Amino acid sequence: MDNRDFEKIYNDYKSQSDTEELTEIKSGQEQIAAVRKNDDGDIIAFKTTSGRELDYLSALDEAKAGKIAGVDVFHKYGRDIIRSEPDGIKENNLDNLDSF
Repeated sequence: MDNRDFEKIYNDYKSQSDTEELTEIKSGQEQIAAVRKNDDGDIIAFKTTSGRELDYLSALDEAKAGKIAGVDVFHKYGRDIIRSEPDGIKENNLDNLDSF
């Protein structure tokens, strides 16, 4: 494989996001509409678009099960973490959502 093949494969991969919706909302999925933070600024709870209020662990379980759109779960600091999907839009980052 020469360098051009790597470039083509990467460009094909990158163009997928140009043709697909970044945050696909499937039937039954909710999105995070607001967050609650503690005094240290850590997110401790979430409010969904349907008005449900979820503690961090419940939201984590639902995100892992694919029930919440627009978030990713990844392992950091020795535990699972919820974060908004990276889409280049700062306004929908979890830290920037309204408080409840």
